[in-house]
Amino acid sequence: MAVYKVHVATGETVLAGTYSSISITLVGERAESAKQRLDKLGKDFVPGAVDEYVVPCEQDLGPLLLVRLHKEPYLFFPKDSWFCNYVRVKAPRGETYHFPSYQWLEGYCSLLLREGTAKTVDDDLEKPLLLEHRQKELDKRQECYGWKTYAPGWPRCVDANTTDDLHSNSKYLLSKSTIFAMRTLKSELELRLKGFSHLAESWENLDDLRKIFWFHKTPVTEHVMDHWMDDDFFGYQYLNGVNPVLLRKCTQIPTNFPVTEEMVAGSLGKSTTLKEELKKGNIFIVDYKILEDIPTCRLNGKHQYLAAPLCLLHFSSDGKMMPIAIQLSQTPGLDSPIFLPTDRKWDWTLAKIWVRMANFHVHEVNTHLLEAHFHCEVYTMATLRQLPMCHPIYKLLIPHTRYTLHINTLARTDLIQPGGVFDKATATGRDGMLKLLAKGVEASNYTSLCLPDDLEERGVTSLTNYYFRDDGMKIWNAIEKFVSGIVGLYYKSDEAVKKDPELQAWIHEIFTEAFLSRASSGVPSTLESRAQLTKFLTMVIFNSSARHSAVNSGQFDFAAWMPNTPATLRQPPPTIKGKASLKSILETFPEVNSTCALLSLLSIVSYEPGDLRPLGHYPEEHFTEQMPKNLIAAFQKRLAEISQEIEERNKALPIGYLYLNPSLIQNSVSI
Repeated sequence: MAVYKVHVATGETVLAGTYSSISITLVGERAESAKQRLDKLGKDFVPGAVDEYVVPCEQDLGPLLLVRLHKEPYLFFPKDSWFCNYVRVKAPRGETYHFPSYQWLEGYCSLLLREGTAKTVDDDLEKPLLLEHRQKELDKRQECYGWKTYAPGWPRCVDANTTDDLHSNSKYLLSKSTIFAMRTLKSELELRLKGFSHLAESWENLDDLRKIFWFHKTPVTEHVMDHWMDDDFFGYQYLNGVNPVLLRKCTQIPTNFPVTEEMVAGSLGKSTTLKEELKKGNIFIVDYKILEDIPTCRLNGKHQYLAAPLCLLHFSSDGKMMPIAIQLSQTPGLDSPIFLPTDRKWDWTLAKIWVRMANFHVHEVNTHLLEAHFHCEVYTMATLRQLPMCHPIYKLLIPHTRYTLHINTLARTDLIQPGGVFDKATATGRDGMLKLLAKGVEASNYTSLCLPDDLEERGVTSLTNYYFRDDGMKIWNAIEKFVSGIVGLYYKSDEAVKKDPELQAWIHEIFTEAFLSRASSGVPSTLESRAQLTKFLTMVIFNSSARHSAVNSGQFDFAAWMPNTPATLRQPPPTIKGKASLKSILETFPEVNSTCALLSLLSIVSYEPGDLRPLGHYPEEHFTEQMPKNLIAAFQKRLAEISQEIEERNKALPIGYLYLNPSLIQNSVSI
């Protein structure tokens, strides 16, 4: 007689427990145990419990390979769901086997769990039972997580019409859903009480804008209200605002942006010239050409407008990024003047407002929705469809996929559907947004998604006061070191990477479904070396966590004061100078209800609705061996150091750069 001690852990969340009957079968190399019900005095499988049982067997089963959990009816209790964290088994000779689960068992079913040591296909070649298990697991996942096309030219997405269609393992927990719903209700109620929700009128003065979300003020929103017209704050936002990935060094003035020495002499000062500043590398440009030909919509029955501006900036000797010229179209001419800081106050202010509105659209649609949400959805789907739970890369990536399918499905069924916020509050409406994102897919490339390469390609590696770059590179390097350790642990050579069919299926699916098989994107369709794998995994984790935080968490901070980030404008771009005034600008701004529809959303999605799992915090132990646990501990230590460095730096800043503090970054795209 061989006696096995079995521990079964139930998740800690509300409703994680079960009233169903739970049985277990142990599968070893030599034999399989009889099915035995797990039952002891009192209630079993309550939330947070680790229940202990004794499973006697007629013989020693040999090294354990699998356990089978059976969830079956019990008495009169109805069907329910059970979240099983893990099963741990102590064998008669003292060996302990870990079987990670961390998933829901819905209704009545059986679940086959594999022993937790990370293994590639090559490690299982002499064990047909394990090869069969990993293939059946993938077959089931591919049936559960299918692909669909949401819109022409878009990355493909999970085949789910509503969040109810998703598997329970991809959904928000009840607590997170409740907080999210309550925050939405509170935001809508505040606007209704103030009478803003249905007011299709112009703002009468700037002071009225201060009444929106009075109780949501932060130090950043206050700073934005006070400094939105300042040129240095306008430039600051290209470095440390919500879209800090557009600015690039300008070495030659574009032919379609005919800025002359005389135009900018007053901005550069007497001791230098435009030619000299170009040579020194102090001139930068932001080009919104991608917005050209994007259609616009009607709001409150009135036509809305969009521009595709060019903006030239100068990095001054005192470390400030200052705008020095703005053209509001891609075609120069008499009806497209170049606006300058030396122009009349409201002319220059209006030109900057048009640039900020263009920035809103590129940020929200391409930087945020495409490169953070929808690309990361494909990384999630490929991980679920092509990598079994025992695969080391699955274990590495699964914490960085949490809730991504849920929040993206919610976006498609609420945010971007017909009649959603794009149709209520933005210049493009939904139709223009669909076309803009498709253009973003055509322009997306691997270089821009890999932070070190992107910074180098844009020529911004040596700028001072660029906190997004400074903090981002610290985090990128920390992730890269961690990933390199994991890859080196499980792939002993480049050949091992090339020979892993599951890994190759994973990268090929990402190339096909996220980047639509575009070789011009530079995204690999196969993986040829450990270095290449390390870089790609670093990109996936960084973009699913840190980069999403950088382009998401500051949305309300910088947009709560609408003049700083309008989503639409009601008058066409100015074609002559000297006509702008505060009155004409108020008549150009979005109306009250359009303004509030957007800010209501941003006040909800800029902050995690509870259940935060900071970057590198992995409460679910998918890795069971000591070596990867050591690498995780080292990763966490480095992230804690980075957090401390950021907090110390921020103490000396007028407004702290908060969005890449690892302690505030979610592991995954979950909001």
